[in-house]
Amino acid sequence: MQHHPLNPAAHATPVALQAFLEAGQEAARRAGRPQLVSISVAVESLDPLAVLESIFEPGELHFYAERPAQGYAVAGAETAVEFSAGGPGRFAAARAFIAEVLANTLAVGPVDEPFAGPHFFLGAGFAHDAAPDAPFPALRLFVPRWQVSRQGDGSVAVANFLLTATAPVALITGKVWKAHEKFRSFDYTAARRLDRPSAPRRREEIGGAGSYPRAVAQGLAGIAAGEYQKIVLARAQRLTTAEPFHPLGVLNHLRQRFPGCYAFSFANGRGQSFIGASPERLVRVAAGRMHTEALAGSAPRGPSASEDAVLARTLLHDDKERREHRFVLGSICARLEGLGLTLEHAPQPRLLGLANVQHLHTPVSANLPPGVHILDLVERLHPTPAVGGTPPEAALAAIPRLEPFARGLYAGPLGWVDHRGGGEFFVGLRSALIDGCTATAYAGAGIVAGSVPENEFAETELKFQALLDGLTES
Repeated sequence: MQHHPLNPAAHATPVALQAFLEAGQEAARRAGRPQLVSISVAVESLDPLAVLESIFEPGELHFYAERPAQGYAVAGAETAVEFSAGGPGRFAAARAFIAEVLANTLAVGPVDEPFAGPHFFLGAGFAHDAAPDAPFPALRLFVPRWQVSRQGDGSVAVANFLLTATAPVALITGKVWKAHEKFRSFDYTAARRLDRPSAPRRREEIGGAGSYPRAVAQGLAGIAAGEYQKIVLARAQRLTTAEPFHPLGVLNHLRQRFPGCYAFSFANGRGQSFIGASPERLVRVAAGRMHTEALAGSAPRGPSASEDAVLARTLLHDDKERREHRFVLGSICARLEGLGLTLEHAPQPRLLGLANVQHLHTPVSANLPPGVHILDLVERLHPTPAVGGTPPEAALAAIPRLEPFARGLYAGPLGWVDHRGGGEFFVGLRSALIDGCTATAYAGAGIVAGSVPENEFAETELKFQALLDGLTES
């Protein structure tokens, strides 16, 4: 990526902007291919979700992620460039595409600030491939035309445009200048209130009543036969409401209810959105460090401090839950072998307490060697045993036989890559695909020797209830 010395804040005139775009167009002529132009501007504090509400269009791609406990939020809408891939090589293909785009990118502004410069937002399905009529391909990434972020008390607005040798530069200048003025002093008053629909009229188990305990029993039979040590089995429920869902109305509630989670929405540009509040980071890369985590083993929260403490202590000493957690941690370490990483983690798991559930949690970090890309880590870590199983080959082969639905983006990696090769990915858990007046919600549980089908069903019910409370008004 080429960083142009023009300062958009100090030279904020239409004439300077057009001159920069004309330089980008000349670069496109010399290269014989379009150039991505990225303009970053530090602006007064913005709420990215409120901005996205104001510019939301159901016929456009969007990506939103926020983790209130970490003080950041980022929204991207519309499309400057996009890419889709499937098959076992989908992440390598995405890495190559990102490198090619960045080799033909001109950027101005404070690109070293958090969330400045072009970002590649990515959502990948649980499986390597997706059906032709699936809501999302096996992997899709895009650079948004408009991006707004907040990190702490700072905000950055980014405009990205693909410039060809024959692009109407004067017209593009007008659009960018208008957006520049809008984001410097954003007016939220035009946004309408986005209420969640009322409680579902209908709640259907995909696969029929009793299908999940039967699947767990079959999974346990596979464990007893030595096919695998652990398998994660999910349920799906279709909720139907009288009023349509709006992804951003639901999202606003999720981010308030689950501040320790990743609140997210990924829209496919055809009216469907995959939304949720995920507790699980897949991997983060920043300042030359890689951060991931083992998250497995669950218990409910107690209604009082004393009852909560009892449940927490029981979870910490529960043999079945600790074995499940060790499977996940051991798999993470094994998958990252060969990359030159020296992994650092505590010898015993900690507790991660969320609004309605608590998990065994072990953070893992390492210095990142040169040449190792964040998508290399995503490819190795996905799917973790917390969403797949151990050993992965056997468990992943069994999941489609035992689950009566395609997972799609559920339990897949979602996140972003920045122009420096950093980024962050989380796992698409506690999630739902919304489409008009219907929402397909997902929840799963890890099955190991000693699991009881009725108990695993109860665990998924707890997870469903938390999501249902976020999707609809009670």
